[in-house]
Amino acid sequence: MPTYELALMIRAMPKQELKTTLKRISHAIFDRGGIIRNIENLGFRPMPYKTSAHGVVHREANYFIIKMDTATNAVSDLKEEYSRDVDVIRQRVFKSQQAADSNCTLEKELLPPAYREEVQKMIDIGKTQVNKFAYKFKYNSGLDYYPFQK
Repeated sequence: MPTYELALMIRAMPKQELKTTLKRISHAIFDRGGIIRNIENLGFRPMPYKTSAHGVVHREANYFIIKMDTATNAVSDLKEEYSRDVDVIRQRVFKSQQAADSNCTLEKELLPPAYREEVQKMIDIGKTQVNKFAYKFKYNSGLDYYPFQK
């Protein structure tokens, strides 16, 4: 299952109601076979601009990011369900990038930059590329002489 990030803006409400709303949101993920990896609370803060959702104008919201693993076809169902939820002002689902496993050793990190393997590769690429934006005078400009002193 791919990893997704669900960014939520939930309307301003007391903590007890917020808790039940988050339970309802998480149970929707669990009912579709998903797994929640992390729930990050970004806090209660004013919105950058007023937003109308479900017939109410909102100026402040609770911000949450939920990292979850779920099936690809369940994402559209979750988006539809959250769009009907009156407590959710706005929701966005992003596919998360898989973290690359890199083996890092202290010896490689302590080398001067010119001796590192990645820097050597960048230098080789830089030597093979030609600067396309440098202006070069064209001698076949239609004039039978060079207009500037040589």
